[in-house]
Amino acid sequence: MRAQRLIWILWPSFIVAAAATGVFFTLFDPRELQLFGRELGWSRLAVYSVGFFVFWAFGAASSGLTCFFQRGSAEINRCPLPPAARPEGCPKREEPNATCQ
Repeated sequence: MRAQRLIWILWPSFIVAAAATGVFFTLFDPRELQLFGRELGWSRLAVYSVGFFVFWAFGAASSGLTCFFQRGSAEINRCPLPPAARPEGCPKREEPNATCQ
């Protein structure tokens, strides 16, 4: 399941990064970009590469937040401990006399 979610996050963000890189660098010349008022001094290939990975990171963050927020209440409220390891009085311990306190 974890590998499937990773694919759900990385593949769409890769496609978006490719499109965003194409659009961005069609409009802006890498040699004219500045960072904090100074020229970068990098080669065009380096600027294209860093730009692609920045766009990919933003796309992955967006897809990751989408996967995070689509979880159901059962998945969010699931107790990570096995029933026997849960503390005494825990309502999820699966004992017949378990009460909510």
